Amino acid sequence: MNDMTFLGLGYIGAGLGAGLVLIGAALGIGKLAAAALDGTARQPEAGPALRTTMIIAAALIEGLAFFGLVICLLAVMNFAMPKAEVPAGTQVEAHK
Repeated sequence: MNDMTFLGLGYIGAGLGAGLVLIGAALGIGKLAAAALDGTARQPEAGPALRTTMIIAAALIEGLAFFGLVICLLAVMNFAMPKAEVPAGTQVEAHK
């Protein structure tokens, strides 16, 4: 397989990973909000405590989703950079 195939597969994998991360986060926050609304409807006096807990949990879910998106972005950037081949017998100077 040539280099372009690996590059294309890397982009597809990163795109699928980002999509799965966003779908998972959306489902998690949706279930969280539904449970908080259900709890508030059953016991209205517990509303403020449920809201605080819900906001903390939603922030953690969104943080995890953001972390997943950053990992997918780093994977795309790594796949996009072609690796320079150095001929045998040559020395590579370090950037100063």
